[in-house]
Amino acid sequence: MKEALYDFIGHYGYIALYILLSAGIIGVPVPDETLMAFVGSLTAPGGPFEYGTTLLVIYAGTMTGMIVSYFIGHRVGKPFLYRYGKWFKLTPKRIEQAEGWFHKYGLWTVFFGYFVPGVRHFTCYLSGVSGVKFYKYMLYAGTGALLWCTTFLTLGHFIGSNLDGLFQLIHKYMGISLFILAIVALVGLAIYFRFRKRRVV
Repeated sequence: MKEALYDFIGHYGYIALYILLSAGIIGVPVPDETLMAFVGSLTAPGGPFEYGTTLLVIYAGTMTGMIVSYFIGHRVGKPFLYRYGKWFKLTPKRIEQAEGWFHKYGLWTVFFGYFVPGVRHFTCYLSGVSGVKFYKYMLYAGTGALLWCTTFLTLGHFIGSNLDGLFQLIHKYMGISLFILAIVALVGLAIYFRFRKRRVV
């Protein structure tokens, strides 16, 4: 599948990037991070793409997908998503998981959700379902999208020809890395709430 996507980009350039990123956010199975990093490697000196233009295109595509998803959620509501969401990877289990995150962390879920596979596709729908003000949604979604796009595009830009090797390492150590990050995050939260409690007292 990846080869077909890369061929599509090779034939249609920036238009293909825009379409793929939009579709990926809506829920079509597109390997978003891998795609952006791959295209980032093509922005290296001598490559067929220009870094600034590519960033604008993938950011526009991402935001298009987020806006479309928001309005779908706003118009059709949760029952429709539970019934037909499976066609866009919106399974009831994943919807409930994302909804739990959303109720716990609010719009920060939209901001950080880009970096969590299986979550970013649902936070936008749930924002619309929950009736979040559109301007607030755009603030969090737009900022998170810019950080997400810049991160993976820049990663691919500097890694260049070593991209395949990097993905193999990420795949190999992803579980360990996420476990360590989770521990660090929990320790940080524990320290934060402890000091906050002392200040309140």
